[in-house]
Amino acid sequence: MALLETRKYSQGSALGGVNPDLASERQTPSFSVEKLTALLDGGEENTRIRRAVVEAIESDPVFSRENQYFQSQNEKYEAAVRKAVHLQKKVHEMGWTENGPEFKYIYRALSGEVAFLLHTIFMRSISVLGSDKQIVKWIPLAMQYQLIGSYAQTELGHGTYLQGLETTAVFDIATQEFILNTPQISAMKWWPGDMGRSATHTVVFAQLYVRGKCYGVHPFIVQIRSLWDHSLCPGITAGDIGPKMSFEHTDNGYLMLQNVRVSRENMLSKFCEVQPDGTYVRRGSQQINYFTMTAARVALISHEAVIPLMKACTIAIRYSVVRRQSKLKPGEEEAKILDFQTQQEKLLPHLAAAYAFHFISNYLQDLFNRGYEEIQRENFNMLPELHAFSSGFKAIVTQYCASAVEVCLRACGGHGYSLLSGLPSLCTRILASCIYEGENTILFLQTARFLIKCFMAASAGHPVPPSVTYLAAVKPGKCPAKSKFDFLSPDIYTQAYRHAAVRLISSTAAKLQVLIQTGVKKHNAWNECTVQLVQAVKAHCHYITVKNFAETVERLETKGGIQKIMKHLCHLFALHGIFSNAGVFLHDGHISGAQMDMATASYLDLLAVIRKDAVPLVDAFDFTDKTLNSALGSYDGQVYQRLYEWAQKSPTNTQMNPAYERYLKPLLHKKRSKL
Repeated sequence: MALLETRKYSQGSALGGVNPDLASERQTPSFSVEKLTALLDGGEENTRIRRAVVEAIESDPVFSRENQYFQSQNEKYEAAVRKAVHLQKKVHEMGWTENGPEFKYIYRALSGEVAFLLHTIFMRSISVLGSDKQIVKWIPLAMQYQLIGSYAQTELGHGTYLQGLETTAVFDIATQEFILNTPQISAMKWWPGDMGRSATHTVVFAQLYVRGKCYGVHPFIVQIRSLWDHSLCPGITAGDIGPKMSFEHTDNGYLMLQNVRVSRENMLSKFCEVQPDGTYVRRGSQQINYFTMTAARVALISHEAVIPLMKACTIAIRYSVVRRQSKLKPGEEEAKILDFQTQQEKLLPHLAAAYAFHFISNYLQDLFNRGYEEIQRENFNMLPELHAFSSGFKAIVTQYCASAVEVCLRACGGHGYSLLSGLPSLCTRILASCIYEGENTILFLQTARFLIKCFMAASAGHPVPPSVTYLAAVKPGKCPAKSKFDFLSPDIYTQAYRHAAVRLISSTAAKLQVLIQTGVKKHNAWNECTVQLVQAVKAHCHYITVKNFAETVERLETKGGIQKIMKHLCHLFALHGIFSNAGVFLHDGHISGAQMDMATASYLDLLAVIRKDAVPLVDAFDFTDKTLNSALGSYDGQVYQRLYEWAQKSPTNTQMNPAYERYLKPLLHKKRSKL
């Protein structure tokens, strides 16, 4: 660990070295921090590459995040564009390539505060949905930034429900063009990133009409700004949507189209094409149009949910061993707040969740990669499973992480509320992830349709995807646990999660069938079951996460103490879920009241065990001080000095008070006090 300290965190020495209360936490970890970091990165070589990328980015002053908490929206936008432009030079200078190992670490090193992120999705849309000819034409231009792309799907009146989009694209056989319109205000594209001020082109999703017949939503490449002077093209109205809770650096925009014509070749046509005579040809599954969003959701889980949770845990746990408050025993000094069981129960389950979600993110990425390979071979069989899993896990992970980051903020008391803690920006940013790329409730219900179909198929003896074969398994009996130690067996708690998932899915499917059989129309029956359907999907996702965590831990090597501490975290994550959702497990008596007491006892015992390694566990996330950008979470623990020094940089402390001459002086001098 000494290597890490000298390499990354020497900046803290200017404030007096590492706080003794934090240093003592690192004296005797039960595991190798360096080996755990390598595990999270997927190997020592990946750790080396990631650190090299971070070093290259953070040593370049253009990428500095210093004083960003004091910047206006315009200043943040300009800084993000400046970084994006400079990044292209940096990538060339460092010899990084898009397919190289370094590329995936750039976003993390920049903490996502860079412009043109939708440009990547623009290119991915063309790569996945475009013909070979379209890829050859557009991708080199985009790669060289001869244009700046965006992705225009969401409308003012429609978001996740793509079939309801109102933008139209009518094929004109005479001119071989599509005529695009946003026929009413609710059809206006709203929220696309980089569209407000930056993008020159975008992929517009619109309802395709040929000879008056609607063929559903399709993607079209549309130029919206001149490549010469950046002025809006004819028929285009576009701008910035205004201030938001977070993402001030991103120019989320609006777009209206009035008789905008694009060539027939501008409809992305790998899987669907309108031929010159107006004949519509489809190849493969219509669901392929959802694939770009599926890819975005899989990436989002890691970048916009798991990593922010890791950062929040790092900040809150480091602060909790530096902050002393009240006394555990009379006559002793004030205790570290992490020594209080209530503080442990606030933070440590979320630390365990950060690891659990990291491993489920890897699981989803592997599933996605297999699915993408199949799609390249024009085999679309995995699409339903891939869409369902990316939707369900995007929803549950972002929802959990948003709540957990807020808990981390509140666990830091008043200082957590300061922007300088780094927690409010994490909190508002992660909250947005519950909404964009699919609103979570809608995504839960999309996954529910998949699960209900699979359950009905499994019940009838038909084959189902490997991830849901458990739905056809023999229904288990009662939980066999006899003592609290039995609840430290993955078999015991994984079985409990499986039982809960099967029960909730099967009971909701049964309710749905009864409603339909009694004459309720299918759509009404579905609506009457949606609350329970969401609950069933959450149980399914929770089960898969626990199962994947346990299986991942079982495969780990025993040396270095990694497997042992990961087992503790896996147990804690699983038992926290049982403790927090006791009713789900007690409902049909699978777990008895006495067994719930046993599970609770094991859960609380684990808090004290993991408390000893809490700081090394967040150190293993390997965030630099510049990446965290937190006065509370720095590696050296010099919290109070850093808060004071950063506060001095505020313009409110460096500029004259404009309110004094205008308001305060007249108020105070209106009637001179005898004092």
